Amino acid sequence: MKSKLYTRRGDDGTTSLVGGTRVMKDSPRLQAYGTIDELNSWLGLLAASDAITTDTRATLRSIQHRLFDIGAALATEPDSAWQPQLPGQRAIEHLEQAIDQIDASLPPLRQFVLPGGHPDAARANVARTVARRAERAIITLSQTTAVDPVVLQYINRLSDFLFALSRQININANIDEIFWQKDC
Repeated sequence: MKSKLYTRRGDDGTTSLVGGTRVMKDSPRLQAYGTIDELNSWLGLLAASDAITTDTRATLRSIQHRLFDIGAALATEPDSAWQPQLPGQRAIEHLEQAIDQIDASLPPLRQFVLPGGHPDAARANVARTVARRAERAIITLSQTTAVDPVVLQYINRLSDFLFALSRQININANIDEIFWQKDC
């Protein structure tokens, strides 16, 4: 028998963590893993774009899996019998390699770049800002709950990757980057 998509248990503004504890849906833990979920959705939108190369699409899919791991970890109580596997140093190095590969193909950056240009470059920048919000939410959570440092490292690196990707999309689409003009 197929289960229903709704349980009605969250109608009172609470949800269950992995481990069973019920918490308010606006708790710092929910803010953190909810923002990771939002970020993952933005990456899914980017991966569906024709402006994304096959290699970059594979990188985005890998990142989506790691974000799901991070979201699961943030949703799991420390004493739960089940503990998700977090991305390790190798996943961070994979992101750094992807950043370096993209950056090697880009012109040197001498000015601040405004979000925009190709619609998918703009979407990559939205994803970058959601990654930064996720990072802030995770830092808030870490004030009261132990958070593995690799989580913050991965999210920090991911925002850098998304910035580089936004630039690459514009360059590959032959669209001029929009540089900040302080005297406008």
